[in-house]
Amino acid sequence: MQATSPELPDWVDSPMRLALVHDWLNQRGGAEDVLETLVAMFPEAPVYTSIYWRDGMPEAYRSWDIRTTWMDRLPGIYRYHQPYLLFYPLAFSGLDLSGYDVVLSNKSGFCHRVRTGWAVHICYCLTPTRFVWDFEGYAAREAIPGALRRALRPLIALLRRWDWQAAQRVARFVAISREVQARIRRFYGRESAIIYPPVETGRFRPAPSHDEYYLIVSRLVPYRRIDLAVEAFSRLGLPLVIAGDGRDRPRLEAMAGPTVTFLGRVPDSALPDLFARCRAYVLPGVEDFGIAPVQAQAAGRPVIAFGAGGALDTVIPGRTGIFFHEPTPEALAEAVRTFDPESVDPQDCVRNAARFDRRVFEEQIRLIVEKSPGREGTKVH
Repeated sequence: MQATSPELPDWVDSPMRLALVHDWLNQRGGAEDVLETLVAMFPEAPVYTSIYWRDGMPEAYRSWDIRTTWMDRLPGIYRYHQPYLLFYPLAFSGLDLSGYDVVLSNKSGFCHRVRTGWAVHICYCLTPTRFVWDFEGYAAREAIPGALRRALRPLIALLRRWDWQAAQRVARFVAISREVQARIRRFYGRESAIIYPPVETGRFRPAPSHDEYYLIVSRLVPYRRIDLAVEAFSRLGLPLVIAGDGRDRPRLEAMAGPTVTFLGRVPDSALPDLFARCRAYVLPGVEDFGIAPVQAQAAGRPVIAFGAGGALDTVIPGRTGIFFHEPTPEALAEAVRTFDPESVDPQDCVRNAARFDRRVFEEQIRLIVEKSPGREGTKVH
């Protein structure tokens, strides 16, 4: 008697239905770098988001299957999305993605609140929502008046409850650094794996020689603490070049000395040369991860970083850079005075940067998705 094959579940060897979720698409930064890689990995997956500013985002996004919430119709939201902060949890709570097998959220806000039903929800956590879990620090940096701060505290308490509850429904958390892993444990009571964000390290190469300027590439917003570097280099009288723009730029320009140069937004095509020719890269604030310091090392240049956050993962003190440990202009200035970039082997920097290459990210993310509970053996499309 010939043996017959057992009847297999319908999902075996069937395409995996996967959805991507992102907080908002009205500005470009590190979160969007991650999203672009995820879209390239899973080109058939739709992207669910709260809002999408078509004219303000890269033209390549127009070919994506982007699906927005009702918030996309609110007045002025593309340029001024912060006044609508209370609405984001409500908007994402209304998204029912239970028809998918896997939901992969790319989260720094509230997008992990989507309803997933039996779908496996993997949250790639850029950070637990910063203004919720570090409200006092956020309010101080944003100069929120004391009366408004007090009025907002009950709302922040409500948002914390909502955020925590949503985190308990996530099947698996993935953190972008040890710093974020610790925050996920502290705020959500959840464990997480670490997969570092993707960096196109192959775009960067060491130059035969370098110039004398120090470099920052960043959005100019208060929490990045660019003010520490502006003050330190103005006092030192050393050249500091700052590439990037943001609402903090007028304040920074007003306090800058003549040796500090603001380039504004720089095309991606100009970044490799800008990194390769700097004397050293400067990271003055606490980053959740920090792609620019990795790019600098891929270009063979060392990093002077505040010794906290993602820099603890990306910079090797004594080999690819140096840490300063007090968030003050004086501490940064002392690190600049005592650190000799010529003592660093550019190839050590390049080798260290390779740990964060995009291919490593893709391999690790795909493995986590394909090993989702109950979906082993399926193909991701």
